[in-house]
Amino acid sequence: MKENDIFLRIPHAVFLFCSITTALTTVFVIGFIFYTAYPVFAKEGLGFITGSVWDYGNNVYGIRIFIAGTLILTVVTLILAIPLSIFTAIFLAEFAHPRVAAIVRPLVELLVGIPSVVYGIFGLFVLHSIFRDHVNPLIDSILGFIPIFANTSPTSATGVLLASVVLAIMILPTIVALSEDAIRSVPQEYREASFSVGATHWETIRKVVIPAASGGIMGSVILGTMRAMGETMAIVMLLGNSQKIPASIFDTGYAMTSKILNEIGYYVAVDEARSALFGIAAVLFAMEIVFVALARKIGGRA
Repeated sequence: MKENDIFLRIPHAVFLFCSITTALTTVFVIGFIFYTAYPVFAKEGLGFITGSVWDYGNNVYGIRIFIAGTLILTVVTLILAIPLSIFTAIFLAEFAHPRVAAIVRPLVELLVGIPSVVYGIFGLFVLHSIFRDHVNPLIDSILGFIPIFANTSPTSATGVLLASVVLAIMILPTIVALSEDAIRSVPQEYREASFSVGATHWETIRKVVIPAASGGIMGSVILGTMRAMGETMAIVMLLGNSQKIPASIFDTGYAMTSKILNEIGYYVAVDEARSALFGIAAVLFAMEIVFVALARKIGGRA
C-alpha cells in the first residue's frame, strides 16, 4: 500500500515541480525587467512616461512619443483585424461546409508559422508599392478632408496603415482559431431553443451564440492585442521609426518595441541608457496588464 502511495504521488510531484518552475520563470523575467528599469524610474519619475525628449547625451529620457505610436498602431490594427477575424470564425463555425472548412482552416492556421521578418519583407516589397500607388491615394481622395486620413507622405507608403495591415494579418489566425473554438463550444441546445421560437440562423448567431461565446472571443482579442503590441521586426521595417506622434494613418511613427530593438545593441553596456530601454519594456508590460484587466472586466459584464 505504501509503495502504491509513492507511485501515486510521483505524478503529483512532477506536475507541482513544473508549475513552480513556470511560475518562478515568469517571476524572474518580470523581476529582472523591473529591477533593471528601476534606476530610470527613480531618476525620471512620471516624466519618463509623459516626457517626449530622448537624449542619451544629456541622460534625459521620455517615452510619450513611443507610447502614442504603439497605441495608435494597436488601435488601427484591431479595427482592421477584429471584424475580419470574427466574421471568418463565424463562417467556419456556423456556415462553412465541412470540406470548405477543412481547406480554409489550415490556411488560416498556417499564418502562425510565418516568421515576423517574412511578414516585414512581404509588406516592404509587395504591399508597399500597392499602398503607395493605389490604396493610400484612394483613401486620401475620399476621406482626405479628415486630418487622420490625409496622405502626409505621397512618395512612400511606410507608416501606420501599412504596418497595421501586416500586423492584422499576423494576429488574424490567433483570433480566428480561438473565436471559432468559443463559438463551437456553445451547446447545440441553445441554437435549437432559438430556432424553436422562430429565430433565423443569423438571429440565433447574433443574439444567442455570440453572447454565449463572448468570453472566449474576448480572450482571443486580448491575445491578439498583446501579440500586436509586442511585435517588433515587422514594425521596425514598416512603421518608419520617426520620433514623432503620427498625425494620420499614413504618417510614420515609432513603436516602443522598435526603440528597444534598434538601440539595445548599442547601449547595453551603458548602465543608464540600458535602464531606460528596459524602462520601455517595463511600461509596455504594465500597459498589457492594464489592458488585459480592463478587457476581462468588460468581458465579465457582457
